[in-house]
Amino acid sequence: MNRTRRPRMRIIAEQRDLAGLRGCVLVPTMGALHAGHTALIRRAVEAARGARPVVVWIFVNPTQFNEQADFQRYPRTLSPDVGLCEAAGADAVFAPSVDEVYPPGGAAITPAPPAQAEMGLEDRFRPGHFAGVCQVVRRMFDMTRPTAAVFGEKDWQQLQVVRAMTAQDKLGVEIVAHPTVREPDGLAMSSRNRFLDRDQRSRAGAAARALCEGAGASTAGDAEGVMRGILEGSGLAVEYAEVREPESLARVEPGWRGPGRALIAARLGSVRLIDNAPWPG
Repeated sequence: MNRTRRPRMRIIAEQRDLAGLRGCVLVPTMGALHAGHTALIRRAVEAARGARPVVVWIFVNPTQFNEQADFQRYPRTLSPDVGLCEAAGADAVFAPSVDEVYPPGGAAITPAPPAQAEMGLEDRFRPGHFAGVCQVVRRMFDMTRPTAAVFGEKDWQQLQVVRAMTAQDKLGVEIVAHPTVREPDGLAMSSRNRFLDRDQRSRAGAAARALCEGAGASTAGDAEGVMRGILEGSGLAVEYAEVREPESLARVEPGWRGPGRALIAARLGSVRLIDNAPWPG
């Protein structure tokens, strides 16, 4: 019996080689892929329904890092990343260089970040971050011309920023959200988790516990107190632990009863953990 073999996945570094992949379902990443990214790629394959190619973007974007040291430290693992993408069903990996994305002497596209980019959450601790995110997403869409793009919910503020920018600039790309993929103890999967030592890793599960316990609180103010208490009690340095309106990310009153989104950010040594969940749970 003849079986149709799936074409070998393409690995592309230059925009000119994207011919035949326009209208793709795109999975934006910065590499250092893990099981959470596998889930995003498989969701893209589902969305494509065999009628559109699935392209994984791998690019460590320098414009969204606040510190050069953090940019340099970000893990680059292209070879195993390619294997993960192929196993998950991607049709191509597009891994451009910095000069390919931002040509020297080229006119920089600097879209205006939407209101969600300045809500006192990630932007308070990473000034300029979302300007870089909007810049690279706009450039990424211009280069790949997708019909849809799959983003994870772990970076909730980023998801809302991208959704709002795509709508306000009429980019014509469907933004597909995928739930956060977690470790057995609830820790949200992240490329930066590899930097946690054994003791830090044992305490990092407090992030998910904080969200879980906070979900049972009757008011936003109570939830914030519960989350902060659990994080601090586990030795995490809390940056924020707040309940916000889910899409606009607007602040809410302490007595508010939802529905909302609980968002946290905390540090364990040099590792920064972020997470979120629907509230109340």
